[in-house]
Amino acid sequence: MGQAIRIIGIDPGLRRTGWGVIERDGTRLSHIADGMVSPNECRSLAERLVELKDALEAVIAAFVPHEAAVEETFVNQNARATLKLGHARAVALIVPAMRGLPVAEYAPNVVKKAVVGAGHAEKEQVTRMVRLLLPKSRPASSDAADALAVAICHAHHMAVRLKV
Repeated sequence: MGQAIRIIGIDPGLRRTGWGVIERDGTRLSHIADGMVSPNECRSLAERLVELKDALEAVIAAFVPHEAAVEETFVNQNARATLKLGHARAVALIVPAMRGLPVAEYAPNVVKKAVVGAGHAEKEQVTRMVRLLLPKSRPASSDAADALAVAICHAHHMAVRLKV
């Protein structure tokens, strides 16, 4: 096999940010770890963002990924909620970048298509396929499963780039 590459996938959110770490060795994918960060909703926005930053820094320090992949924001009708999600997404982008990791971004439908085969798959389908693709994984939450899906999507895109 080639050199194993460790990838952290991040599904950003202000209430819940999922993270998942996988390893790609040739065509083989392995589950390393996953989890979720839930900043204290009683705290100010700034304090919750610091909590999210600290938690993601700890995950990156613990699992030492080589690359990061972050799910893009789904823009909804509520501009205020979208803006707050954007803050969490900025933290998810900047933390790995500050550690020198290349950071890729993927739209939700691209992630679903890479993992399930359909861009409009339901959350349950994504979770089932993550468990199928990573048999040793038991995602802690749907947010962690989504983060693992983002990492899997990145691994698939890496394989295509390497072939080209």
